Amino acid sequence: MRKKVVAGNWKCNTTVAEGVELAKAVNELVAKEGAEDVVVVLGTPFTHITSVVDAVDNGRIGVASQNCAAEPKGAFTGEVSAAMVKSTGAGYVILGHSERREYYGETSETLNKKLALALENGLTPIYCCGEALEIREAGTQKEFVINQLEETIFQLSVEDFKKIVIAYEPIWAIGTGKTATTGQAQEMHKDIRDAIAAKFGAEVADETSILYGGSCNARNASDLFSNPDVDGGLIGGASLKAPDFLAIINAY
Repeated sequence: MRKKVVAGNWKCNTTVAEGVELAKAVNELVAKEGAEDVVVVLGTPFTHITSVVDAVDNGRIGVASQNCAAEPKGAFTGEVSAAMVKSTGAGYVILGHSERREYYGETSETLNKKLALALENGLTPIYCCGEALEIREAGTQKEFVINQLEETIFQLSVEDFKKIVIAYEPIWAIGTGKTATTGQAQEMHKDIRDAIAAKFGAEVADETSILYGGSCNARNASDLFSNPDVDGGLIGGASLKAPDFLAIINAY
């Protein structure tokens, strides 16, 4: 049975002290009333990772870096390697987020390097894919998203692919106030799962967790998670408030 995952992406928010306070609040709420069958992950800024790892129950809450470098080490000022991320105690890394692609020009070639290094260092990639509004309006979202997968994670061996968590993020629904309908979310998640089955087989597809990452919040999480192919969420703004994040965790 595939895992249900709710991962918070704090993005460029909170100081270290604020992040630790938030992590402790989430940890306390999850310990008291968090769904036992849901994998909870906190995606923090690089500066916070070690402190957040120390602040939470590592058997119950995982910690993710929001990115890693495409090189293992060297003269790359400002970069943080996958080995460095692993050394902090983090177990996950978010790769391919739409903001990294749009603002920093990350390509499939770059992401393939990052994926290889993340897996080599024992990190679980949360790999993001998704389409912009113009793609959705043109009706070519399925072809666009599957092409993103074919250029990256579909290049992996089946053994490495099994270590991946996928997050589908309709870019047109991030920070816009728009949200994909439950039907739209299910349709794309099923398209992704069908493509995985065609590439790696039905068993692998059935075991792959696919998260929804488009303005999921405490109000709509239950409806979104009711879809058979939606296995949780990659949560942005709603992950910055512990009670809201808990409500999403408990939305199953």
